[in-house]
Amino acid sequence: LPARAKKSNELDELEKANLDLFKSAIGTETVDTKNFIIAKAPGRVNLIGEHVDYNMGFVMPIAIDRATTIVGSKSSTVSEEADFIIAVPNFENPGGPPTVLKWKRADFFENSRPVQWHNYVRGVVALIQELKSIKIPNFHISILGNVPQGGGLSSSASLEVATATFIEKLCGIELGMVAKAELCQKVEHTWCDVPCGIMDQFASVFGKAGHALLIDCKSITHKAIPMTDPNFSILIVNSNTKHALVDGAYKKRKSACDSAADKLNVQSLREISAEELESKHKAAGLTPLELRRARHVVNEIERTEEASRALRCNDYELMGKLMIQSHESLRDLYEVSCEELDYLVKFALECKGVYGARMTGAGFGGSIVALVETKGMQAAINHIDSQYTKATGKSATFISSPPSEGASAKVVEMN
Repeated sequence: LPARAKKSNELDELEKANLDLFKSAIGTETVDTKNFIIAKAPGRVNLIGEHVDYNMGFVMPIAIDRATTIVGSKSSTVSEEADFIIAVPNFENPGGPPTVLKWKRADFFENSRPVQWHNYVRGVVALIQELKSIKIPNFHISILGNVPQGGGLSSSASLEVATATFIEKLCGIELGMVAKAELCQKVEHTWCDVPCGIMDQFASVFGKAGHALLIDCKSITHKAIPMTDPNFSILIVNSNTKHALVDGAYKKRKSACDSAADKLNVQSLREISAEELESKHKAAGLTPLELRRARHVVNEIERTEEASRALRCNDYELMGKLMIQSHESLRDLYEVSCEELDYLVKFALECKGVYGARMTGAGFGGSIVALVETKGMQAAINHIDSQYTKATGKSATFISSPPSEGASAKVVEMN
């Protein structure tokens, strides 16, 4: 694979790089070096089931082998300057000195606005402290990840789950896997003003190597669907585009779905079939916009259940067909695609050995996901890469990831 399509086997290297970041940015003089914690949590890509998690439907993501790592420990000293320290790479000046943020306890636990990236971290710590009725000890950490930000691969959920996993190990507590996912989702709602569903956090917690997860977002349960055929691979293509309207558009679509459910007298759009929607929408008074949104949701839920059966039977042609239908619905009914994503899907489907492709994530930029014959992966990358640049003047980036393990943490002695 070319450099941009390099397989991601970087997690161990990522942990080592984060340890180096901690040493250079914070140092080891102020922490408990005998109980040094390394926590990591993966991003995810959703194979099918888009914009249905907040409608209590079925989704089918995999955890990917890109992750956020958090390393650090309890503070071993008392400082008048700071109780909590977080170091991250210098995003504004890559290669420059790390960014080091410091808080006194009262400021760290303040649910402040405007929302900044550290709200995701501080919110998790605050909600765990509240849930468990404990005092979280002062700590110093560094954060380093390789989940592309803005790529629709859940870098924010990865950060939240890594934080929760770190705090579990730091405090010697267990939240429970479902409770951890739900707490991280609550952080999005209450500390970050994003009314997301449970999928991203759930996938980061429960990810299983060699398996997709069919998640029931109503019962918060899942089934592991084997994906071990070496002849087929998942290709993620990042458009490297994010349009500014994504956040407001997400909230508007959730509002339209909630309104449609209310008018149909159901708790969520999960409760109604596609056939029932067509027979009841006029009497219920759905607006044309609400009908388009609801049609996407109810059909996408049914597609996702069918896709899980197709994967179990290694029916890749059907799986690919359902992925294409999903993209068309997201483009035409839910209206969350964009020119760049449509180009990527088009160019992917022109390639021999590509069975299906669709946008993934919230939309308006981000990534597509494709089901590809492994032997045709390189040719597909080359074609998509060249055609996308010709059409848009932009460069795509490529990740080939197997279904990977969920969040984990370990304690090491720092040298």
